[in-house]
Amino acid sequence: MKKFIFTVIILSVAGFTNAQNIKLGHINSTQLLSLMPETKGADSTLQKFGTQLENQLKTMSAEYESKVNSYKKDEASMADPIKQARIKEITDLEDRIQDFQQTAQQSIQKKKEELYSPIIKKADEAIKAVAKDKGYTYIFDSSVGALLYANDSDEILGLVKSKLGLK
Repeated sequence: MKKFIFTVIILSVAGFTNAQNIKLGHINSTQLLSLMPETKGADSTLQKFGTQLENQLKTMSAEYESKVNSYKKDEASMADPIKQARIKEITDLEDRIQDFQQTAQQSIQKKKEELYSPIIKKADEAIKAVAKDKGYTYIFDSSVGALLYANDSDEILGLVKSKLGLK
């Protein structure tokens, strides 16, 4: 414990002596991304993609409901081999629906990464360019809750918006 306190004191003193050279800034990256027009396009594309998958799932679910209702209605009059075949058909459809749901979730995640990666990269490059141009040592992202105090740092959202040509 004494070593830890000593280390913190040393780092604090070292940090204090170098404080004149440090320029801090912060930005809410979530807010920045929401202002970028590319995000609206990506949101729309992802929404359409999700709707297509959802519609397919609804179609499969309706088919499942129909088969289950038909089976229940005709079950009493069916011969055992027909019952077994219909049960297998329903069970196979359940499995296909579950597989589709898993694949759809993975597809949505992959599509999201595909759509948003270039946007995030563009924002990141703009943040780094502003930081370099304005001489910032560190830029903190206030949207992730890591920033507890920001009095001694500059909000650079306006500078990054200008760099990206956003209003």
